Parts: sequence; structure tokens; C-alpha cells
Amino acid sequence: MAGISTKGSYGLAAMYELALHYGQGHLQIRDIAEKANIPQNYLEQILATLRKEGLIQSIRGAGGGYLLAKAPNAIAVFEILVALEGELCNPTDERLQPILHLYWDRIREDMKNVFHETLQDLVDQGNALNQQSMYFI
Repeated sequence: MAGISTKGSYGLAAMYELALHYGQGHLQIRDIAEKANIPQNYLEQILATLRKEGLIQSIRGAGGGYLLAKAPNAIAVFEILVALEGELCNPTDERLQPILHLYWDRIREDMKNVFHETLQDLVDQGNALNQQSMYFI
């Protein structure tokens, strides 16, 4: 069974970094790459896809960078993964029995439910985790 690729994982990590800085201006690609531990050349390709899909905006020039195109609470994890991975669980073989098409439809809906959380949800969970770890130090 196929999982989420490196592209999807890196894309989600980059979007998380942008969500952490939402409302504070743009981030340069080298900063995103460093914070998310993503090779910069690969990140350029990922960010180009996310920009094309309308999830981020780019600012050109020497002081340019990237920022979210919408608020973190308006971007679902599922939306990011579909932008980078294509339609999840979408077999295209028309020879499949109708029941199998229904099965894959159900799987796709289940995935939407699993990945329904937004970037803001991830930021909130990350903040809560950081607060918990401070108490264990």
C-alpha cells in the first residue's frame, strides 16, 4: 500500500513552518529548509507546486520569501497532501468491479477524515507539546 511520499512529508513540514510564522511576514527558502531540515533544492520544487495550487504566496527579490496564502485554520492537511501527492486512493482502472470503486471511495473519505486537521491544529498541538516538555525538564 502506498504511503505519503517524502514530497508530501516535506511539504507538510514546510507548511507547518510557514504556519508558525503566520502574520509575522514571509520566510526565506533557506530559513524554511533549515528549520524543517529539507534540502533546499528539493524544497524549491515543493514550494513551486504549493504556490501553483494557491496554498502559498511568493515574494520576489533579494528580500523575498514565502507566506501562507490563507490563514492556518483555513488550510487542511488533506489539501496540502492532495496538492503534492495528487488524489489520494484514486484507482483509475475502469475494469474494477463496482463494489471496489465504492470501497476506494470509502477509503478516500476515511483519509479525508484522518487528515481533516488544519495547520492551526498542528501549531496548537505543537505548542501544547512544547509546554508539556517544559514541565519535564
